[in-house]
Amino acid sequence: MERPAKTPDAAVDAVAFAPSTGPAPTTGGASSWMSHLSATLALGLPLVGAQLLQMSIHVTDTVMIGQLGAAELAAAVLASQAFFLVWMFGAGFAQAVMPVAAAAQGRGDLRGVRRSVRMGLWVVTLYGALAMVPLWQLETILLALGQEARTAALAGAFMRVLQWAMFPALVIAGLRSYLSVVGRASVVLWVTLAAALLTALLNYVLIFGHFGLPALGMAGSAVASVGANGAGAAIMVVYTARRHDLAAYELYVRFWRPDWPAFLEVLRLGWPISTTIIAEVGLFAASSVMMGWLGTIPLAAHGIALQLASIAFMVPLGLAQAGTVRVGLAHGRGATADLGRAAHTVLALGILVSLAAALMFWIVPSGLIGLYLGDGDPNAAAVLAIGVPLLAVGAAFQIVDGLQVVASGLLRGLADTRMPMIIAVLSYWGLGMPAAYVLAFPLGFDGPGVWWGLALGLFASAVLMTWRFHRRAALGLTAK
Repeated sequence: MERPAKTPDAAVDAVAFAPSTGPAPTTGGASSWMSHLSATLALGLPLVGAQLLQMSIHVTDTVMIGQLGAAELAAAVLASQAFFLVWMFGAGFAQAVMPVAAAAQGRGDLRGVRRSVRMGLWVVTLYGALAMVPLWQLETILLALGQEARTAALAGAFMRVLQWAMFPALVIAGLRSYLSVVGRASVVLWVTLAAALLTALLNYVLIFGHFGLPALGMAGSAVASVGANGAGAAIMVVYTARRHDLAAYELYVRFWRPDWPAFLEVLRLGWPISTTIIAEVGLFAASSVMMGWLGTIPLAAHGIALQLASIAFMVPLGLAQAGTVRVGLAHGRGATADLGRAAHTVLALGILVSLAAALMFWIVPSGLIGLYLGDGDPNAAAVLAIGVPLLAVGAAFQIVDGLQVVASGLLRGLADTRMPMIIAVLSYWGLGMPAAYVLAFPLGFDGPGVWWGLALGLFASAVLMTWRFHRRAALGLTAK
């Protein structure tokens, strides 16, 4: 097959469609620091934007359902969190595609890219089918966990519609990895933007019954999520199938044919990534439980501060994904010097944006928290008094959280996922969570104690993962 000509908007076509001539030299000849910075920003900024837009979708759902009443909002939050938890675990397998596909891309192996992406889509589709069973039984699960019967019933009914968004959401995650590796991260951004706008429009129309349509209430929001995710997945499939300069990958040719070695490789790399993600998500969920023991006002302040920290975290998270691809590409070429420069460029950017967020939390905490508080809220002063110290601690852990997620992304670029999983679980649950409990309750530091415990766990993870990456050669992680 004749390879397509390069197009102006394909920044990495020279790598993507270059013939495989073996590894590049491992010493000398590294690209300039400015070229690494430019390439990292070209890949990272769209991924950062997509992360922020994804969070905006969740905020939109919460705000619109909240207008239906407290019971509906509580049920929707429970169902959405359950969906998100299940989806996050499956998305770990989609993220496992990145290092394998990037290494193949780096050495000019188009077949290797195709194998990993195709089997990654197989894995997430099969996972989605398995996930249907517990999601369908959400009401029963919530009742077993002690939730009120009405809330559990509302959440269960909501989930029985929402769960069908799992398949397209996982396909989006898989194709997001593919498009990032082949230098089409801007497509990920535009598709996420379209999905965010469509979600808002469908929520407005279907929840409240505008434009002559019936008001479906909570079910309308679930239908909106299914429709927006389905549309996003369809756009990505059509783009990757019909784009002429991606034709050489032949992603969907004989898609039905299994490739068990590639399938097992995605599973091998994916389950530690998924476990790492769940360990961190679980850490913050458990912190919310402990803040609830302190009372409603502390929990409200914690929720606001945590959402602010989560928004800021989206930037280093997007950079971490860019780091996985950049390191994977250099690793595939055997370009040791470029691998180091690519990694240090991403680390520097991650530290800078984390410092910028920390400075905002230190300088204007009252203004940021005040954005969530109404003028007539009688509890505003109390929430603010508790939230400001929490955000001060959050500024400290913002730095280490950004560092640990970037270091984890760099290790994934070397297909190193199992030891980072062990580091994460031990740091978060062996150190961070016990420290949070001891500082908050036996030692009496209350909310700030919980947050200092979180910071301690994240600090340990950041130090160990960064150390492991910098010892990559001695540990044999760069061996081909």
